[in-house]
Amino acid sequence: MTDRVIATQGVDVSYAGTPALRGFAIDVPPASLVAVVGPSGCGKTTALRAIAGFQAIDAGTIHIRGRLVDGPGTTIPPERRKVGMVFQEFALFPHISVGENVGYGVHGADRVRRVAEVMSLVGLEGYEDRFPHELSGGEQQRVALARALAPEPDVVLLDEPFSNLDAPQRERMRRELRRIIRATGITAVFVTHDQAEALAIADHLAVMRNGAVVQAGPPDEVYAHPANPWVARFLGDAVIVDGVSSDGYVETHLGRIATDEPDGTAVQVMVRPEWVLPTKTETGKGQITDREFYGHDQRVEITLPQGPPIEALIPGRLAMQIGDSVDVEVVDAIVFAGATQR
Repeated sequence: MTDRVIATQGVDVSYAGTPALRGFAIDVPPASLVAVVGPSGCGKTTALRAIAGFQAIDAGTIHIRGRLVDGPGTTIPPERRKVGMVFQEFALFPHISVGENVGYGVHGADRVRRVAEVMSLVGLEGYEDRFPHELSGGEQQRVALARALAPEPDVVLLDEPFSNLDAPQRERMRRELRRIIRATGITAVFVTHDQAEALAIADHLAVMRNGAVVQAGPPDEVYAHPANPWVARFLGDAVIVDGVSSDGYVETHLGRIATDEPDGTAVQVMVRPEWVLPTKTETGKGQITDREFYGHDQRVEITLPQGPPIEALIPGRLAMQIGDSVDVEVVDAIVFAGATQR
């Protein structure tokens, strides 16, 4: 247990009889940045609040640094869990200075030194005497992070930390968060509904649905090997087609896809746009019917003689135009046994 900063098992939470968490379980390794991602209403924020101690749980256990903080017969209050919290709306005290905000949870003679230390860490040296309303959104977010770090918690929890920032600020703060995690060796868990954001900066990903974690692991592994078609679609664009295995293959309108499922198994074949390679040719059976050019890459829609259109994400330097005839090669695919879960 001590090799995990956070370990939860079987956590249930209900609001007025409606389940919010159903057997929620997550393991958070030390010095990692973990993203909890899922659709609205799946229980992400409830899970964070339960770990922090702001939400009572109905069942299960929560351990922090090997210490039971919530479970049968035990409920440790939030202020004794050694957890820092960064709220979506920052929740800075407007009537006191930035320095006083940051030092709010720090006591003793070391307070001034610790405030200066974390202010330097987040790049806000010299801002101690300013007030929150004098800062930009990105600067307020840094202050909120500094305040969470100042008491030297075991873990920092961040609830949609970038949602109130514009696009350039979001990108800068994502990079800053990663830099700070690496510089301090702190463990952080952040909740987001933005799949691209989670994939971009997290060391570890936990995908939630209906109050439970349905898949967890390194982002590249979860993206490339989703547990089911729902996870595949949630984490990125995907074409999913039904088929039946036969002689080691599944026949689809995209071509023959290899599988090791037994003959006669109903399957779903998942293909991502970056796994589709179109080649322009006069005799191609497919046709480019839509195109979006982004510079470094482009997304093209290909209509085939049968089945739904498929998208391909290819380098921008490849000359493709609407109306071009193409052959299509699928360079990778995932076959899911069963054809019911969407």
